[in-house]
Amino acid sequence: MDITENAALVVVDVQKGFDEAGFWGPRNNPGADENIASLIDVWQATGRPVVFVRHDSVKPESPLRAGHEGNDFKTYVEERRGKGAGAELFITKTVNSAFYGTPDLGAWLKAEGVEQFVLAGIQTNMCVETTARMGGNLGYDVVVAYDATYTFDLEGPFGWRRTADEVGQATAVSLHGGGFARVVTTAEVVDAAR
Repeated sequence: MDITENAALVVVDVQKGFDEAGFWGPRNNPGADENIASLIDVWQATGRPVVFVRHDSVKPESPLRAGHEGNDFKTYVEERRGKGAGAELFITKTVNSAFYGTPDLGAWLKAEGVEQFVLAGIQTNMCVETTARMGGNLGYDVVVAYDATYTFDLEGPFGWRRTADEVGQATAVSLHGGGFARVVTTAEVVDAAR
C-alpha cells in the first residue's frame, strides 16, 4: 500500500471518558491505544500532518461532556500533541463527523494539499466510520487502521445486540466493501509510512 508524503493522520476522539467501562460496556481491540500511539509517532517523525479531534458531547450524562475530566485527551495523546515536525490541527466537534467540527477539516486539508488521510481512534462504528464515509464521499483516499480503533457492545432495534467485535467488523466490511475506505492494519500503515 502507498501512504503519500503528506497524508494526514486523523486521530478521532481518543478521550479519557472512553475508559469509563461502566458507562460504555465491553470493548474490543485491546491493543488499539498502543497502535494509535505508534501511528502518531510515525507521523510526527516523518513530518506528516496530524489532526487531533475531540468530541465535546452536549449530552449532560456523557463522560465526554465539556468540563468533565473525561472530555480530555488520553494522556499518551496529550503528551504527543505539538511534538511533530509537520502541520498539526486541533478540531472540536459535537456530532459524529470530524468534517462538521471547528475549525473546518475539509478547508484545512485542501489548504495543506492533502488528498489522503488515515483514520484512527474511537469509536470504530461511530465517529471513525462517519468521518471515513464523508471523506470517501468528498473524494479523499481514506485509509482506516482498523486495529487502531475500538468500539463497544451495542443494542439496536428489535432487541438485537452485537458485541464490539461484531459491530467493528460490520463497520470494516461496510467501509471497505462499500468503497468508502481501505481498511487495513496498523502494521501495514506504519510499514508504508516509514
